[in-house]
Amino acid sequence: MSIPVSSLLTRIIIQPETALALELTEWDLLIRQARRSNVLAKLAYLLEDLQLIDNVPEHPRRHLLSTQVHAQRFSISLDWEIECINQALTDLQVPVVFLKGTAYHVAENQAGRGRVFSDVDILVPEAMIADVEIALVKAGWMTSTFAAYDQKYYREWMHEIPPLRHLKRQTSIDVHHNILPKTCRFCPDASKLLAQAVKIPGTEHWVLSPEDRVLHSAAHLFYGGEFDQGFRDLTDLHFLLKEFAETDGFWPRLQERATKLNQQIALHYALRYTRLILQTSMPDSMFHEGQAGIKQRWMDALFLRALQPNHVSCSGKWTGLACWLLFVRSHWLKMPWYLLLPHLFRKTRMKFAGESQH
Repeated sequence: MSIPVSSLLTRIIIQPETALALELTEWDLLIRQARRSNVLAKLAYLLEDLQLIDNVPEHPRRHLLSTQVHAQRFSISLDWEIECINQALTDLQVPVVFLKGTAYHVAENQAGRGRVFSDVDILVPEAMIADVEIALVKAGWMTSTFAAYDQKYYREWMHEIPPLRHLKRQTSIDVHHNILPKTCRFCPDASKLLAQAVKIPGTEHWVLSPEDRVLHSAAHLFYGGEFDQGFRDLTDLHFLLKEFAETDGFWPRLQERATKLNQQIALHYALRYTRLILQTSMPDSMFHEGQAGIKQRWMDALFLRALQPNHVSCSGKWTGLACWLLFVRSHWLKMPWYLLLPHLFRKTRMKFAGESQH
């Protein structure tokens, strides 16, 4: 199957050197596509790493340099937030495993360069989650919702407690005990994730293993159901795969971990759409193009629209419907129907009453 590249931003991510041939009007569109997709700083660092940024015309270069300054300031704030979290939990004697963007930052992964996000995600053993929550509350964090149903929703069915927000700094932290909801049919054994966590040399920071970082990113994107930043998350996978592929034996280990953690489907989609959209390099054995069946053609029709940059120039008349159908799919995967239907009814009623917090 030949998938046409449908956005200027995608073409530049694939071949950054072609940016130097852009007209100013094209630079204007590229900057807007990247900013709306929350990858402008990533783009700036990509051009800088290839020693191209100094050859960018002055006006777009100002935007690139400005977003780098913003990303650098965010990194400083993030380092302080990480330190505060570690201090708050130090007496518990439990490794705090950082997830997603924070993990990419502390591990100095390429996917973390220029990545700006709204909250810190951590993974702790489920048996310790009450102690972790108490320690964070003592240190100034407070739950973001007091609604009884929201509390029940998170604590009984989800893979995390309700988000916590610091009273002074207004920073947010999501405390996870797994990477997918308890009710999800693809929920992995969290103890296997924690058992393979790695400590960053010279620090007190823990992150998931490289393979598990990829699988978590894939599960988050392809089961999460929200695609406002879907293209950014797809570039995360692209850069993670590109970086980790330089390690001997990575691809077989990735397949093995996907099987052990019940993430084969998420990995399949991650490999398929990074390859089709961003032309991510991988062994042919990892990508089985073949003759797509009806289900695969249907998923292609949805994901190849939903995973484009979040800009009007990259959206077609079916993009909104594709995103909505994938949102419905995510709920179907997360919860069995006997929980899902009452939940959606309750959530809709609370939305109209102005009560829902999730």
